[in-house]
This record gives sequence, C-alpha cells and structure tokens, in this order.
Amino acid sequence: MVKQKSLRTLVAAATAALLLPASANAETVKIGVVMTFSGGAANFGKQIGQGMELFMQEHPEAFGGHTVELIKRDAKHPGGDVAKAAVRELITREKVDMLAGFVFSPNAIASAELVTQGKVPMVVMNAGTAWITKLSPYIARVSFTMWQSGHPMGTYAKETLGCETAAVGYTDYPPGKDSLNAFQTGFEAAGGKVVDAIPMGGPREVPDFTPFFQRVKDAAPDCLYVFVPSGNHAGAVTKTFADLGMRDAGIQLIGPGDITQDTELQGMGDDAVGLVTMHHYSADYDTPQNQAFVSAWKAAYGADSTPDFMAVAGWDGMAAIAHVVKTLDGEIDADAAMEALAGWTFESPRGPIMIDPETRDIVHDEHVHEVVKDGDRLKIKVIDSIAQVKDPCKALKIGKCGE
Repeated sequence: MVKQKSLRTLVAAATAALLLPASANAETVKIGVVMTFSGGAANFGKQIGQGMELFMQEHPEAFGGHTVELIKRDAKHPGGDVAKAAVRELITREKVDMLAGFVFSPNAIASAELVTQGKVPMVVMNAGTAWITKLSPYIARVSFTMWQSGHPMGTYAKETLGCETAAVGYTDYPPGKDSLNAFQTGFEAAGGKVVDAIPMGGPREVPDFTPFFQRVKDAAPDCLYVFVPSGNHAGAVTKTFADLGMRDAGIQLIGPGDITQDTELQGMGDDAVGLVTMHHYSADYDTPQNQAFVSAWKAAYGADSTPDFMAVAGWDGMAAIAHVVKTLDGEIDADAAMEALAGWTFESPRGPIMIDPETRDIVHDEHVHEVVKDGDRLKIKVIDSIAQVKDPCKALKIGKCGE
C-alpha cells in the first residue's frame, strides 16, 4: 500500500512538472551529490538524499520549469580522500553545475580547494565544523555549525541548569573539537569551569565509553557535555552513563542534539529520559510546516519511517538549490549563485531560516530539548528557545573562524 501511494506521488509530481509553463530556454541543471551512502553511516546519506528527493516531488514548480539531475557519488567514510576524488570527477568529467551533500566535515574540508578552483557552488547539508565556509567563497551551508548548539548550551548549562563545573567528552575529529571549544567558550564566559576534556576515539567505530565516563565520574562534575556523531554512538553513550550510575552520582548528561537523532531515539530506551540537548530540529515539533513535512515523509517512505535533522537539511538544501536555479533561469554561474543565496530566507520544517549574507552560513532558531517518556515512546519536549542564532564562532572570530 505504501509503495503504491509513493508511486502515485511520483507520477503526480511528474505530471505536474509537465503541465508547468517551461522557461523559454529550459536547462537541465546537474547537481553533484557527494554523501556517505555505504557503511555504518549510510543512513545519514539516505536521510539527506530522501529529504532532497521529497522536496523535488512535493515542489516541482520551484525550479522554474528546469530539470534538475542528481548525480550521486559515495564518499564512503569521513577520511576526505574518497570525497575529494568524487568531487574532482564530478567537476571535470560530469561538468556539474553545483555540488551538494557532505555528511562529514573532513569530506567537505578536503573538497573546498577543488570547489574554488572549479568555481562550482557547493551547498553543505550536514558537515558542522564552523570554519568550513571560510575555506571557499563558493560554499554555503544549510545545516548547522557545532557552535550554534555548543556555545548556547554552555551558557544555558551554567545560567539555567546550575552547573558550576563540567567535563566534556568528544569524538576526536574536527566537529568534536569544534563542539568542545564552543561549549567551553560559552560555559566559561558564563562563569563555569571545564574540569576535564576527553577525546573519545574517532567517528568510524563506536568505542567503549566506559573508561572515559569512569574518569568523569571520578572527577564528579555537575554536568557531562558529550559530542559524538549521530547514530549508534548515541545509544552507547546513554547506556554507559546509566550503567555507571552517573545520574545517581549527581552528574547531568547534556549535549548537542546530534545525540538524540530522531531515527535513533526510540532505540535508546529509558536511559535517555532526562537528557537535555540544544538543537534546531525534532520530528516532534508541532508547527504546521513540520507536521506537513512529516506527513509527506511518511506518505513517501512509509508510516514507520521518521525524518531527522539530516532529512530537513536535505529538504532545505534542495529549496536553496531551487531558488538558485529559478533565480538564474537555469544558467548557473558561481558568483551569481552565491549572490542569490546571500540573505535567502525560507520557512523550513525546523522554523524560519536564512543564509547569512556575510558568512554564507545558516541562521536558525535553537531549542533546548528534554527527552521525556510519552506512553510507550520517547519524545522531544521543547523547554526553551533562542531565536535566529548566527554562528557564534564567526561572530566571536575564534580560531580559524576569524582568519
């Protein structure tokens, strides 16, 4: 039944596209999509890709009568080498007009030089290391930066949660280091003290968090702020936290919203109840835009499927690409594309968003989430909000963000 409904949706979208008044010089715009489609992080690429495709199905009119072709390449892992090779091939052989995707920060970082050399606009749909957009004038981001959640979480932990001391556990790669710096900057500016910062392995394999968390328990801070990649890392975090009795020891578990990813939340079990995070999206948001998005998602991909923040980034990223295609009437020039994206606004399922014309980064609302039990399922409850957060790293000109 779901497959039939999905097919009807596709046919309806294709028919609608045929009935639209085409541009006098209709162009096929080629988008090179570089994402992780295989391995342990394959679901990340799947979520973003489905978000992109859903926007195209639901809004064929947004492209101004032009055809958009997605040419996909698998970045496989976060090392950067495979992604860079894929970008080179997409630019030189496929002659793509734009690039999109990039789950992991190292993949976006490795590709930036080629984007500049080839003058191909690149829309980042996940990679959250703050200074990525500083690497090329042709990179814009529709996802988030680690600073947008980490820095206000640091302030909130001290001023609202009452944490005087905190330890930080982080996955040891660029986004993890960014999240550490963001939280520590916000927390210590508010008067708190970070008593320990612990690198906890890399992003590929889930480590045994026990020795790291035992070290934190022995230090007895008020809060433990954790950044790990989304996915099965998060379940291991909450299980280890519970197994070691850290809540009973008076330590509060907090972090960015990556660790309460919608697609993983129900599998985290009751260990996740009480976890407080800072984030920009949950499938549980009850706004009209999000309810419509979630309904369309379930109609297309199945009643048991759930979109997460990566899916929303794919949807929003495709909306941004549609804006460029329509504004430039299918003739994609890199400088003109970036000019079109500067200041672009959109009513997203996450809320109102904008591309900052100065930094080419996303501006969006951040929300304080608490994991609660609602019947037999876990749910995200919004307990506080901060409107239209720009990237604090660039605003404060910290490290590579100030170069």
